[in-house]
Amino acid sequence: MALPLAALTLASLLVSPPLASAPSAHSALPACPQIFSHGGYPTGPNAWERDQVRQPNNPTAIRRYKAWGASGVEADLQLTKDGTKAVMWHNTSTWGLTGTKKNITDIWWAAGDTALKGRTINRGLFQGETVYTFREWLASMRSAGMVGLVEIKPEAKRSLLSSDPAIKSRAWAEVLGPVKESYRSQEIILYSHDSALTAELRNRVSAAGLSQVLSGGPVWPEVTDWEEPPPSWRLNENAWKTTLQSGAKRVATDFTPQFKTWLQGKCQ
Repeated sequence: MALPLAALTLASLLVSPPLASAPSAHSALPACPQIFSHGGYPTGPNAWERDQVRQPNNPTAIRRYKAWGASGVEADLQLTKDGTKAVMWHNTSTWGLTGTKKNITDIWWAAGDTALKGRTINRGLFQGETVYTFREWLASMRSAGMVGLVEIKPEAKRSLLSSDPAIKSRAWAEVLGPVKESYRSQEIILYSHDSALTAELRNRVSAAGLSQVLSGGPVWPEVTDWEEPPPSWRLNENAWKTTLQSGAKRVATDFTPQFKTWLQGKCQ
């Protein structure tokens, strides 16, 4: 006598349990890290003479790096004379800008015949762009939906660590004021390579209730020293592989479009 269909189905399940599906190659891939773009700067003597002003310190650069695949950028904060204005510029001096060459710390933002405001970049990808205040730069980053990693350059300690209390107070207000206005609507990370500045920064952001701006930065795996023309991105492949395998969530690179392309098929 033939068994009913339901009984056959049950019997077959008892005899031959279903095989678990094997994990796909795609599901085994690591998560893709967020890319943080860094504009390379030459090494060696008189590096400023070869600099092509690649740093993402202006809206045109921000848009360019985002189009190349970046989720964030590393940019540079300087202070004009006596801590009067926080501005986004990498170099110690105005080399790379129109006008007379002067150190940023020796000129005013908008006063005098050597003022920084209105000068334009005269070389590289972003020729014709100008210098922006920290507050203006943050607004551009917020509009682009980008994470801002901001290096407070060593030159800024002339004002930020000044023995004159008025200069010091004004300088820190220039740095932290825009952050206080914006940190709830965008992610901002502050850091410095200068140990004295780093210590003072920690104290200041802690006192202001802004300690979160000291964390969340990317790893920096690349082994190449930047030069003009740029070195081959392929020199960094092994470092990229190691970093990806480590599970890094954010990676900084001087080679944004190449790194974005290299990641394809290696992460999800």
